[in-house]
Amino acid sequence: MLGSRHVEADVVMSVERVKLIEHYRIRDSVRSPAAYHRRLYNVWACSFFKYKCGSMAYEYIRHMTQNDALDILKTGANVFLTGEPGSGKSHTVNAYVAYLRSRGIEPAVTASTGIAATHIGGMTIHSWSGIGVADALSADDAVMISARRKIRKRMHDARVLIIDEVSMLSAATLAMVDTVCRTGRECDAPFGGLQIVLVGDFFQLPPISRERKKSSFAYTSDVWRALNPVVCYLTEQYRQDDPAYLSILSAIRANLFDATHRERIFRQKRVPKDMPDDVPKLFSHNADVDRINSDRLGTLPGPPAVFFMEASGPAALVETLKRNCLSPESLTLKEDATVMCTKNNPQLGFVNGTLGRVIGFDKESGYPVIETHKGTEILIKPMEWIVEEGGRIRARVAQIPLRLAWAMTVHKSQGMSMDAAIVDLSDAFEYGQGYVALSRVRRLSGLYLIGANDRAFMVSHEILQKDRWFRMASEKAEAKLRGMPGEEIGAKHKAFIERCGGRAGDVESADNTVSSHHARPRPHRDRESLERIRAVHPNAYRAWSSEEDEVLGKYFREGWTIVALADHFGRKSGAVRSRLIKAGLIVFNPDAWRYEAKPQE
Repeated sequence: MLGSRHVEADVVMSVERVKLIEHYRIRDSVRSPAAYHRRLYNVWACSFFKYKCGSMAYEYIRHMTQNDALDILKTGANVFLTGEPGSGKSHTVNAYVAYLRSRGIEPAVTASTGIAATHIGGMTIHSWSGIGVADALSADDAVMISARRKIRKRMHDARVLIIDEVSMLSAATLAMVDTVCRTGRECDAPFGGLQIVLVGDFFQLPPISRERKKSSFAYTSDVWRALNPVVCYLTEQYRQDDPAYLSILSAIRANLFDATHRERIFRQKRVPKDMPDDVPKLFSHNADVDRINSDRLGTLPGPPAVFFMEASGPAALVETLKRNCLSPESLTLKEDATVMCTKNNPQLGFVNGTLGRVIGFDKESGYPVIETHKGTEILIKPMEWIVEEGGRIRARVAQIPLRLAWAMTVHKSQGMSMDAAIVDLSDAFEYGQGYVALSRVRRLSGLYLIGANDRAFMVSHEILQKDRWFRMASEKAEAKLRGMPGEEIGAKHKAFIERCGGRAGDVESADNTVSSHHARPRPHRDRESLERIRAVHPNAYRAWSSEEDEVLGKYFREGWTIVALADHFGRKSGAVRSRLIKAGLIVFNPDAWRYEAKPQE
């Protein structure tokens, strides 16, 4: 239960009734006991949250799912996609990006920070829009920026603009991006008429100016109000699978953290000598984590193995990738070193944040072999980080996707799902700082607490009030979606694709099943249009040879991304994805509504 405060009997009965109703609905719609309990807990936790926040919990409560959010995104509406850490925001965005690309529409994928941009294979919104590090923008500045050849082409080609980690973007910066888009696209609609997808959670790290001063949140800007995005507040939880830990995190987020929660979380407090040696310590301040990691590595016996990053592309983009890549340019490892994976590779069984220990090096390739906390041995081969724009890779770096993991800053752990962490919140100074650090860890048993002050468990009152409004707006959006006939939803999806100049013939039907590519004839392409396509993708619409299929499978198993494969073979990403599906190397995951690498047997 969330806390020890007494709850009126009728509210308890109401919540129990919601649980009972959902028991029968969920029981027949999930595939595993774990999924059943997770879904049921989410229903109960949301109901209790609404009671505590003064909203009604006496009726059936609908929840915004990833599929609901995708249905809304596909209509072309401007969207603010939000939710707790681990609720699937990144999965939903990736699914939408894949959907657009499979229909010939290349979205502009950006983020507010370099680290976040590196995670999603895009660039910072500052770089994409051309505003750089400017704090203010005049009308003449906007004209000059939009007149640059690259910026002008971006603005002209764009149809959809995605901005990740919008919580770290100030109102002033969002307004500058809007001004450049309106000027460059010669359209006075917000952002020049682009579909805008804002992604983030305002309980996370706030915007900070270059002078390290607090800035206004993006939602306070005039352009946010003019944009009036549909709020999609994802409520299901995929990172934490521990109900006790989820209740603590939910209480912090709702500003309901009390003595019971404090007692429960402080059971995880340990003295330094009792801390495990193979678990990373998260620092709230910019401690010298590189020195700590280097010192710990130096205490290990045996010779070091050094792996150097490879790079290609324009120097400025390469430098940005190197600076924000979680794996260092020069990675030094030894046997018994504590490491953390910095990329997702579900086919091999690791994700960004998986902890492990180096147990040796492969005799043939020299690549490291790690043993994860679950006892799985994995050979870690190089993977790529890329900057992609307009369907082409502009820059790439390749490195072993590992980093030393005795120490790390909270900021660097952004986007990670960590099996365990040592957390010291004794010097927490910012609202939400404790929540951000704690929410990185999957379960309570993986948390090792050195200490925490009262500030660590507080959240901003301003954000708390705004979050309640976001939740209510999301419920209204979900109710409106539920009341819309499937045929109308499908028509809106098709109309938006056609408006963007995409292939509307491949649009999914309203029941979210993928239409067969063989069910409709391919649109006729004249020689001129085919030549234009092949100027970018030299092998587009050519037959695949058996040799290409063999190489495709080999590279995919080695961890190459679909974008990297498309660039290598001179084909579109959609064509590569279709080939991988045909070969059985990727399969559709209905729970996440996306194609994923087929797990190795």
